[in-house]
Amino acid sequence: VQLQASGGGLVQAGGSLRLSCAASGRTFSSYAMGWFRRAPGKEREFVAAISSSGGSTWYAGSVKGRFTISRDNAKNTVYLKMNSLKPEDTAVYYCAAQFGPDGSSWSPDYDYWGQGTQVTVSS
Repeated sequence: VQLQASGGGLVQAGGSLRLSCAASGRTFSSYAMGWFRRAPGKEREFVAAISSSGGSTWYAGSVKGRFTISRDNAKNTVYLKMNSLKPEDTAVYYCAAQFGPDGSSWSPDYDYWGQGTQVTVSS
C-alpha cells in the first residue's frame, strides 16, 4: 500500500483545513487508517484513527471535537477535517495504514506510512 497525503498549508488560528490521504491498491477497505503528527522538536503523536469500515473512530483528546476523520473506500481515500485550528496544531501530518478492522493510537501498529504534509497555523 502506498499512501499520498495532501491538503496541508498555512492557515490562521480559528481556520480550517481538510487533509486527504490517497491509497494505492485494491485492498484499502482491509486497512484501518490513522493520522499522526510531529511538531518541531516533539515526538510523533496520534491524532485520529478510523476502522476499516469507517464505522468507528478514535481521537486524541487534544483534537476531539475539532477534528473529524472519515474515509471513502470507493475512492481509496481517508480525510482529516480540521476546524478551529490552533497554533499548537502546527506540525507535519502523516497518514498511516494498519491491516485489520480496528484503528490504533500506537504508531508501531501501522504497516504503511505516507510522506507527510505540513500544516502551519499562525496566531
